[in-house]
Amino acid sequence: MVRASALTSGTALLVLGLPPSAGAVPAAAAVPATAAVADVATTARPVADPPKGGAAQARQTPDESAALLADARAGGPGVAEELGLGGQEALVPKSVLKDVDGTLHTRYDRTYAQLPVLGGDLVVHTAPGGAVKGVTKAAPAAIAVPSTTALVAADSAVSLAVGRATADGAKAPKAESVRKVVWAASGRPALAWETVVGGLQHDGTPSELHVVTDARTGGEIFDYQAVEQGVGHGQYAGQVTLGTSGSAGNYLLQDDVRGGNRTTDLGHSSEDEATGTLFTDADDVWSDGSPGNQQSAAVDAHYGAQLTWDYFKVLHGRNGIRDDGVSAQSRVHYGNAYSNAFWWDQCFCMTYGDGAYNTNPLTSIDVAAHEMTHGITSFTAGLRYSGESGGLNEATSDMFGAAVEFWADNPYDPGDYLEGEKININGDGTPLRYMDKPSKDGDSADHWYPGINRIDVHYSSGPANHWFYLASEGSGAKLVNGVNYDSPTYDGKPVNPIGREAAARIWYRALAAYMTSNTDYAGARTATLAAAADLYGKDGVVYNNVGNAWAAVNVGPRMVQGVTLTSPGDQVSTTTAAVGLQIRAVTGNPGATLTYAATTLPDGLTLDPSTGGITGTPTTDGNTTVTLTATDSTGAHDVVSFGWLVYTPGNCTTTQLLGNTGFESGPNVWGTNSKPSMITDDNSWLPARTGSWKALLGGHGSSTTDTLTQTVFVPYGCRATATFWLRVVTNEETPAVPYDKLTVSVNGASPQTFSNLDASPGYVQRSLEIDSVGGQFVTLAFTATEDLAAPTYFLIDDTSLQIHP
Repeated sequence: MVRASALTSGTALLVLGLPPSAGAVPAAAAVPATAAVADVATTARPVADPPKGGAAQARQTPDESAALLADARAGGPGVAEELGLGGQEALVPKSVLKDVDGTLHTRYDRTYAQLPVLGGDLVVHTAPGGAVKGVTKAAPAAIAVPSTTALVAADSAVSLAVGRATADGAKAPKAESVRKVVWAASGRPALAWETVVGGLQHDGTPSELHVVTDARTGGEIFDYQAVEQGVGHGQYAGQVTLGTSGSAGNYLLQDDVRGGNRTTDLGHSSEDEATGTLFTDADDVWSDGSPGNQQSAAVDAHYGAQLTWDYFKVLHGRNGIRDDGVSAQSRVHYGNAYSNAFWWDQCFCMTYGDGAYNTNPLTSIDVAAHEMTHGITSFTAGLRYSGESGGLNEATSDMFGAAVEFWADNPYDPGDYLEGEKININGDGTPLRYMDKPSKDGDSADHWYPGINRIDVHYSSGPANHWFYLASEGSGAKLVNGVNYDSPTYDGKPVNPIGREAAARIWYRALAAYMTSNTDYAGARTATLAAAADLYGKDGVVYNNVGNAWAAVNVGPRMVQGVTLTSPGDQVSTTTAAVGLQIRAVTGNPGATLTYAATTLPDGLTLDPSTGGITGTPTTDGNTTVTLTATDSTGAHDVVSFGWLVYTPGNCTTTQLLGNTGFESGPNVWGTNSKPSMITDDNSWLPARTGSWKALLGGHGSSTTDTLTQTVFVPYGCRATATFWLRVVTNEETPAVPYDKLTVSVNGASPQTFSNLDASPGYVQRSLEIDSVGGQFVTLAFTATEDLAAPTYFLIDDTSLQIHP
């Protein structure tokens, strides 16, 4: 059973934060690298640093970080004395962040009488001259115990710990270590034994169960599973550029540009200490994207690792998980049909199973980023994987999973606020979590409430995920990358967005400089406000909206703000229709009047500065970012930004959008709900219409559902028509009853249905007109359902989704 993450630098694994009760769960910057597959639009974009109201983090090289850490070790006794720590306490520096103004944020673990103090970590903030500006502590209580002599033997603690592992369903549990510690993570500090039990968890995941027992009474205080469960041509990412090394005839899936990022093949071994075999390739063109190709999962995992490395380096100045320039390792093909994945400090690696049927590897972009972020959390705040801090740990990985996915800009996996939407974790195409309204998964909390610390951390992550969405996009109905969101607030008041990048920068700064292992929701609000003040200035629009987003999830009050300007959300207009948009703002200053201003309005539009009305008819196609300001007569103001796209109906170039239309590249590009063998070149008795490959859905003769999908973006101003060739072969003998069916739809609307009654000796061309999809990602889906009797075979070939005026 998963309970918590390590308080010290132990292990932290989480795939997607898959709770133990969940069912089975079925992947950069343009840095010069040795050849890889062809480029796709995934080049990382440099982002300007935010305006700094206070002191933002300086970029540090590994050597500079090491020098700062050495200075912290030398100065530790003096800092302990300045903080007034007891004579038996000592500080052990873990990391140092330096701001551009010279301020240092030094993270320490603590010892008492040379014993590790679990939950005693703290961050000391010192001014450029060396004076202590403040301290953030995980445990507010003074660290002291009556005696360091245990009254209960270590053997008793070991026996209890192994029993706990056995009760949790562990396989071959074995005590690997036991040590005397001071437990300070909750309540009064106590002398304790910490026992680590190895073996395997119930589902085959390596186990590193930490059990803390009172060394004076023998009772259990706490336990946590440090290996936490969660969850080329990539199966998910499509055709991408990879960082590789080597030379012709012996290319290596090793990225020396990014700290030696290696991806290895475990060959379905479940040995937790195995390193695997480094993937090699003769021509540096990796895989064909099919689940049956051993390299496919490796491509997605390697790509996800390089994206996450680049994202944290470009946006946050972090040079790898430990910020030391050394990359972690990715291990794929762990276990047999292992439906999980994990991060583990012990091997400094991400490990991925292949999921159901060994065909659904957990290597999508957001999952890979989620896992690597657990490593970053471990080497920064070390958020304890239990209670509210555990929910924040989970949410941190969800936030950066979404942030990396948006930043990657991969057309086969567009950014969204859905966690794990690619891996079909629930078996019905729904994601694991929803950030705009977490309760849509049936278990997660939308808002904080007393007692939230008692639910599973995968569900208590909800309010933090909701905060990130509200801070990024604001409340109310939105269409982002073709996905509709409608985010409510606890108090019914609107929240204006600060933007995704600002929200991510603030959370990372809070994680690295202000959070500790015991941070709860109230502490996260305090930490993010401190980070917002550092990056964007205190009491400004960004600072206030960070606080308002927390109030919207029932954490803390609304911020005092003289003017509140409601964002109208992204706008879409045409050059053939007039615009009438009313901007709304209110002021809390009695008697004050409001004026409005805007920058970069589309050509043809004007803003009335006294009423806030935007009118006119756009004249030029294009996409701009509009910034609105509302100011009252006292000088108080609020600012929001939103996108405005203008297009001319009919300005659409006829284009075919689908990839791998005739399936001649195997399962590449197309998504399947289960077995990829439904895309096949077996023509022994049901041949393809053209070429060698086709899709074959159905044919089971049992109650089964097969799904084949592909997602593409339809530009604004375009209509679309889907065409495909279909042949139906059936063993059903009825002339009237449609027992077995094939449904064809786009985004679930206006489906066409075929059945065993449509059996034909050859292929027949079919078409589906698609209306009202301009400006959206659309999913073309073929879904075959059979009953319990005779089989029906639905053969599909030579597909097309053509856009036109």
